[in-house]
Amino acid sequence: MTEPPATRRRAVAGHIRGLAVDLSPLRSSRDFRLLWGGEIVSQIGSQITLVALFVQVFRITDSPAAVGVIGLVQLVPMILVSIGVGPQIDRRDRRILLIVAQLGLMASSVALLGGALAGSPPLGLLYAAAAVNAAFFSLSMATRAAMTPRLVPTELLASAAALNQVMWNTAGVVGPAIGGIIVARIGLTWAYGVDVASYVVAVTCAFLLHSQRPERREEDADDQGWAAIRNGLRFLRGKPVLQSTFTVDIVAMVFGMPRVLFPVLALVQFHRGAEVVGFLFAAPAFGALAGALASGWVRRVRRHGYAILIAVALWGVSITLFGLSGDHLWLALVFLAFAGAADAISAVFRGTLQALVTPDALRGRLSAFNILIVAGGPRLGDLEGGLVASAFTPTVSVVSGGLLCLAGVGAIATFVPRFARWHVGDPP
Repeated sequence: MTEPPATRRRAVAGHIRGLAVDLSPLRSSRDFRLLWGGEIVSQIGSQITLVALFVQVFRITDSPAAVGVIGLVQLVPMILVSIGVGPQIDRRDRRILLIVAQLGLMASSVALLGGALAGSPPLGLLYAAAAVNAAFFSLSMATRAAMTPRLVPTELLASAAALNQVMWNTAGVVGPAIGGIIVARIGLTWAYGVDVASYVVAVTCAFLLHSQRPERREEDADDQGWAAIRNGLRFLRGKPVLQSTFTVDIVAMVFGMPRVLFPVLALVQFHRGAEVVGFLFAAPAFGALAGALASGWVRRVRRHGYAILIAVALWGVSITLFGLSGDHLWLALVFLAFAGAADAISAVFRGTLQALVTPDALRGRLSAFNILIVAGGPRLGDLEGGLVASAFTPTVSVVSGGLLCLAGVGAIATFVPRFARWHVGDPP
C-alpha cells in the first residue's frame, strides 16, 4: 500500500531534523548557554586579530618564515601553561580561572592595539603579545573543556561537542571574513579594537556563571604539584585509544594546516590583498560550520576511532587538493571548506571519546594536554609550513603537508588497530 503524501513529507522532515545539530544542551543548561555565548563573541574578535597579526607581520618582514615564527613563540608558553595549570583546574574554582584567562587575553589584545596606535610597532612587541595570548588561551580553553561535561547530561556530551564546533566555526567564518575587510579598508587599529571590546562580553558571561568547583576524591588529597602532573600522565599510560585521539590531531595540524601561508598565497598565487587572506581563513571554518550544523547523526555512531580516522584522511586529501588548485581562488576555497567539514567531525568524535573515558578529577589535566595538542599543533604547523615554503615554494609546503597527513593516518591505523575498532563502552 502506498503511503499518503503527507506521511511521506513528515518522514522526510523527520530525517532532516535528525541531521540538524541538537540544541538540547543550550536549552537544558543556563551555564552552558553562558559559556557558549561568551566564547562565540570573544572568538570572533580573536579571529579578527589572527588575520590582522599575520598580515601585519608579513607586511613588516615580507617573509613566510617570520609569520611562521608566531607559531613558535606561541608554542613555548602553551607548553609551559599546559603543564602547570592542568592540576590547578582540577583543584580550584574553574569559574575564577576562566575570568583570569579572559582578562589576560584582553591584555594581550590591548598591547596589540597600543602597537597599532603607535604606528610602527617593533616585531618583538607583536611576538610578545602573541605569546601572552597563547598562554592565557591555553588556560581558557582547558578550563572550558573541563567544565563542559559537568554542565550537560552524559547523553548530551556529543551534542554539546557539536554545538561547540558550531560556535568555533561560526566565529571562524565571521571573524576572518570581517577581519580581512577591516584590515584592508580601515586598518589594523580597528581590528585590534574590536577584539578588545569582544572580551568585555566574555568576561561578563564568565562572572555570571555559577561556581564550578571540581569533584574531589579522598585519594586526590595529596594530588599536587609534580605528583598531580605525573598522575595525569599515568592515566594516559597504557590507553592506546585515548593516546591516538591526540596523535591523530598532531599529525593533521602539524603537517596539514597551511594557514601560515595564507598571506603569501593571497599575494603571489591569487594576486589579491588582505580580503582574500580573510576568505582563506574563513573557508575551512565555513565548511566546519556546515559539518557541525549537520551533525545530528553523530550521537548514533558507536565506532568513534574509525570515524576519526576517516575524517582526518578526508582532511589530508582536501588540503592536498587545495595545494594543487593553482590560481583558481574559488576552487581553493571549496577544498578548504571540505577540509574544515572533515576537521569538525573529527573534533566532535575526539572530544566525545575523551570526555567519556576521563574522570572529572582528571579532566583539567587531560583538557590542558588536549588543548596543547589542538592549539599547539597548528602553531608548530605554522613554523613547519613557513620554513618549508621558504626553502621550496608555498605549493610544495601545502601539498607535502597534506600527503604527510595521509601517511600519518595510515600509520596510526596500522600500529594501533584497536583505535579503529573502539566502541562506546570499551576500555580506552
